[in-house]
Amino acid sequence: MPMLAPSLAKTPEARTRRQFTLDAALAILAGCVITVSDACGSSSSTAPSQTPPPADITGVIGTNHGHVAVITGAQITAGGAISLNIQGTAAHPHTVALSQTDVASLKNRQAVAVTSSTDVSATFGSHSHAVTFTPV
Repeated sequence: MPMLAPSLAKTPEARTRRQFTLDAALAILAGCVITVSDACGSSSSTAPSQTPPPADITGVIGTNHGHVAVITGAQITAGGAISLNIQGTAAHPHTVALSQTDVASLKNRQAVAVTSSTDVSATFGSHSHAVTFTPV
């Protein structure tokens, strides 16, 4: 039979509130890791390197006539697939879809080129646009 701490060996009825609180605190601390660092007197700086959050990326739109395509830094950080309405000031809409893999490429600062949806305008007829996103 395993040895128990003296306060645990007692029956629950015989334990005092103080013993119970002490046992509960010890049980909680048993799962914790406590780190003590030398804040003073250390001559080296070991601050963790932080990667800056991604900046918004404005896409370059081929044969553009008023469309705007912007992927926000928050969308890049989230990492999911993105669907953008790139109508901007144009008289008709287009949609650009980026896959989760495309967004990961942008996060890794790699350019991504996609083609917009094909839509009809009174001026330009049925057409699409090449859109390139290049992180800086």
